[in-house]
Amino acid sequence: MNSSYVNMGVGALLATLFVLKSVSLASGFIFHSETPEKPGFAIIAAEETSGGAGGKAAAAKQETPIAQLLQKADVKAGESIFKKCQACHDGTKGGPNKVGPNLWGVVDRPIASHEGFAYSAAMKDFSKGSSEKWTYDHLYHFLEAPKKFISGTAMGFAGLPKEEDRANVIAYLRTLADTPEPLPDANAPAPAATN
Repeated sequence: MNSSYVNMGVGALLATLFVLKSVSLASGFIFHSETPEKPGFAIIAAEETSGGAGGKAAAAKQETPIAQLLQKADVKAGESIFKKCQACHDGTKGGPNKVGPNLWGVVDRPIASHEGFAYSAAMKDFSKGSSEKWTYDHLYHFLEAPKKFISGTAMGFAGLPKEEDRANVIAYLRTLADTPEPLPDANAPAPAATN
């Protein structure tokens, strides 16, 4: 009599395992999904190619200087685009640091200087002891491709490829201050990028 209970218990266990494995295999076939050819939103850190005529020449495409773009930038459009940034940054006066530092007064603020935020080593190095500032030009190039402009930055945002979008966001960031910084002279030559 004991052996029949043991046999029934082992049989029940084996039947349960068989059913679970069958359900697992069937659901794998039913709910299987292919990896998409192109991801919907990819955060890509482009690596700079060294040497060769194509590396720097391709990167040095003709672009409009930020001083000229800011003359016709749309602050409202920049505010709308900035909503993407609010997942990681706060823009209110006295607001908190989030994943990224608070951006109130960021235009012309020393880089890597916002109190209470732990900046990456790359950002601290780029700031040269906070002697470099977030000039319009620095913001323009950083927002295009953060990891390309400051290699090793912890900022995981892919960037804003359209120059008008960058100018609009910078025009909006300019308003996040008690006294907005003056716009740069549109007729002055563009400063050389310092990355």
